[in-house]
Amino acid sequence: MKLSTKRTAIAAFVATQLFTLPTSVFAQEEASEDDDVELIMVTGSFVRRSENFESPSPLAVVDATAIEAIGAKNISDITQTLTINTGAENTPDAFTQNATAGTSNINLRGLGVASTLVLLNNKRQVVNSQPNNGGVNFVDTSSLVPMIAINRMEVVKDGASALYGSDAVAGVVNFITKKNYDGASVTLDYQDGAHGNNKEYILQGLWGTVGDDSTLMAAISYTNRSPLITSDRRLSRPQDDTSSLGMPGAFFILPPITAAPTPIIDPGCSTFGGSPILLAPAGAGPSGTDVGFCGFDFGSTYSLVPDESRVNAYFRGTKELGDTMEWVTEVSYARNRAERGGSPSFPILTLPTVPADHPDNFFGFPVSFFGRELGNGQPGDPARTESDTFRFSTMVQGELDSGFWEVSYTRATNDFYFTVRDTLAQDFQDALRGFGGLNCNRTDPAAVAGEGGCEYFNPFSSNFVSPNSQAVIDSFTARQEIDSRSNLEVVEAFISTDWFEMDGGSAGLAVGAQYRYQDLTQDYDDLSNQDRFAFVIGNADIYGEQDVVALFGELAMPVSDNLDVQIALRYEDYGGTTGDTIDPKIAASWRVTDDFSVRASWSTSFRAPSIFQRDGGATSLNQMVDPLTGAAAFAAARASGNEDLVPEESTAYNMGISLELVEDWSLEVDYWNFDFENLIIQESFQAILNANPQDTTRVIRAGDPLNGPLLQVNTTYVNASSLETSGLDIVTSYEIDTDVGAFTPSISATFVTKYDLVDPQAGNIDGAGSRNFNNIGVSSPELRMNVGLNWQHENHSANIFFRYIDGYDDDQNDLPIDSHTTIDAQYNMDVGAMFDTENAYVLTVGGINLTDENPPQVFTNGGFDSKVHDPRGRQLYVRLAVGF
Repeated sequence: MKLSTKRTAIAAFVATQLFTLPTSVFAQEEASEDDDVELIMVTGSFVRRSENFESPSPLAVVDATAIEAIGAKNISDITQTLTINTGAENTPDAFTQNATAGTSNINLRGLGVASTLVLLNNKRQVVNSQPNNGGVNFVDTSSLVPMIAINRMEVVKDGASALYGSDAVAGVVNFITKKNYDGASVTLDYQDGAHGNNKEYILQGLWGTVGDDSTLMAAISYTNRSPLITSDRRLSRPQDDTSSLGMPGAFFILPPITAAPTPIIDPGCSTFGGSPILLAPAGAGPSGTDVGFCGFDFGSTYSLVPDESRVNAYFRGTKELGDTMEWVTEVSYARNRAERGGSPSFPILTLPTVPADHPDNFFGFPVSFFGRELGNGQPGDPARTESDTFRFSTMVQGELDSGFWEVSYTRATNDFYFTVRDTLAQDFQDALRGFGGLNCNRTDPAAVAGEGGCEYFNPFSSNFVSPNSQAVIDSFTARQEIDSRSNLEVVEAFISTDWFEMDGGSAGLAVGAQYRYQDLTQDYDDLSNQDRFAFVIGNADIYGEQDVVALFGELAMPVSDNLDVQIALRYEDYGGTTGDTIDPKIAASWRVTDDFSVRASWSTSFRAPSIFQRDGGATSLNQMVDPLTGAAAFAAARASGNEDLVPEESTAYNMGISLELVEDWSLEVDYWNFDFENLIIQESFQAILNANPQDTTRVIRAGDPLNGPLLQVNTTYVNASSLETSGLDIVTSYEIDTDVGAFTPSISATFVTKYDLVDPQAGNIDGAGSRNFNNIGVSSPELRMNVGLNWQHENHSANIFFRYIDGYDDDQNDLPIDSHTTIDAQYNMDVGAMFDTENAYVLTVGGINLTDENPPQVFTNGGFDSKVHDPRGRQLYVRLAVGF
């Protein structure tokens, strides 16, 4: 039993956005699918339809040759070029995504990384068990399958909750692997960046065999990516990455010695690499000291690209069970390891006291230390992530006289381990009192400060001359460890059959049921459970679970030869306080003439609170601007779960046209609109600060609870009032045949006309064309556009793309962010065909961002917007593909 595939009118996206290469000369999916098979099934439907049934939903299809055409080494390389994707976290860094290095995700329409349902061969994948900084668990696209196994990617762009459930609010991205593959192929990629030692090696293999009643296919890939350190490509200004807490640091003189807390800069600040930040005229402090802080530039030890290694493996087997049944089983595994550079040590935000009798205390009275244990001249201390994802899916499907049925079971798990080094607050305080050191029994009443095995830690700049011992440093440092696990189990069954005849053919009916179970565990180390860390603080362990029962149905009606209508309905029951929902979808496609068609769709959606949002909680490190001082600083944002959350609800509609202006010149235009209510978001820590910087229940400060240095902002997950976004997608291409080859110019663009938010703290926001730093939204450039030209002639092909991202406003700094244009190009040569070799050889050379454009500067940590722009600069690559 074999199912064919379909390229709808929107599938011109393949040629227009990414372009296709000549058909690969390698062993292909078996082309002998029966010519008389006239029924197909596409993403966005459970009904197989006749070839002339045009999808009423906007469907983008990117096939394997189009993927190769952009030089994609991983899935994030594909999604990053899509104009419909904005705000995705494909280059997670320490500044914006602290604990998810090595992951990637999708964010259709900027509606959130958890609002797009990611499927693999129409089946679900488990979410990453480590959430992002916003407390959202997402599907890590780096952990799906080897790129060599992907046949195409299909994207439903108008929302599909009525068909697939609450995760499909913004749409569906379905990665479909090769099937019926017979042969073997190997690809070797090497990519070299223009800055630092940023290189990438990828080795992939694919093998398959097709028997009389069965098929087997296996794929494996290995990726090794060397890091790009900020010192190799400094995109930020020093002041953007300067912390008020350094080593050398500053010391607060507290009342009653002074009338108000007064910070004094360590006299050795400038001598040992710090930058004095004066808050009063020079020499205004006691004994001619300077009032202020000793700035520490931490911007040279972080990773723009982490050090990564990945192993992805995938297996697929099929077995025909008689003439009308088939058994399909898939197994996949991904092992991802990443190391992200960081500062030598985190700031110590607890204002520990240096006693008057400390041997290095030149003040002669107690002072509070405002700095970090290690700073200038010390190497960065990395954070590490380890992610292991396993997925098993098996299904039996069978043919009926006028339809088919399917029963499937999917189980998937993700184990994610994150670790980072930090200072233990109380242990550091003990070391300042002279009870540091690995051999100091500080609980012994007979212990004497600075004697025996007990040592003082010297927080003054004199330690640069007489360094602290490693033993005393080790006595008050430890690694925070977060061991997370998420599980997914799905049982699904549906039947699709012809129901009644219409003028355009048989109306197809599909009905089905699904049971879905998910759980999430986050196990913090014992020190974190006790909140003993000075900067990352800690967190309680987390466990939550969720099960869902769903019933769904779809009716596909070819009303006439020119009019197709789709009606879908899904019921989901989450139980408990979340409750249940019924969501409909209606869509239609009308072929007005052979060259012109119109489509429209309307649907509602229901997105339940996630396990993490309801039962979880996390402490994340974020850059905040303290309204009391106007200075930027790192502080902790502690989010707690909210059992009172209600589900999100939304309405979406899409209207589009397909037009062939002249022969071989096509145009696709779609207007889309998503209107959310009760949107679930983590409160904006910055908005809480801006609203009331002296709210002692939510804003935690060191020392003086009203005016002291900012330590922590407490947030939770809430139902925001609304988010409405709309815009236009435009795709056009024109194929021109000449004596020197076929040329295909194209344009693909997305224009955001509205991104309106009602933020619980920030109020009404017009977020289109804004970075949305101060509210719940994501960066939303109004225009993203790809302009390309493809050329094919005999055994040669080439393409060039101009990728444009519109300028937008930086609401953090009240400054504009410049527009950005990059150029990608590629050349391919079919060496095997040219020399008539027994094996197939294709050589590819290309470049990404050929002119080495810097991402537009943003005056923030890192110096650019990591959710919009790529920091790597020019990337040159070469690929050799061999088919056997």
